[in-house]
Amino acid sequence: MAKDHIVEEVRRIREEQAAKHAFDIKAILAAAKKRQRRSGRKVVSLTHRNGPLDRSPCPSIRKSA
Repeated sequence: MAKDHIVEEVRRIREEQAAKHAFDIKAILAAAKKRQRRSGRKVVSLTHRNGPLDRSPCPSIRKSA
């Protein structure tokens, strides 16, 4: 299987970030959020505007609203 250099780079950076924060997921997330705020870029929320979506696999078993 051929090596994917982009995937390798992403994994290397992920490992560096994890090691930098002692593999503490809360610290990693806090640092990521801080970088996100400093970037000045617009952040998009993927939540539905009218409340949560019903993700039931079958319409016949969905709960009535």
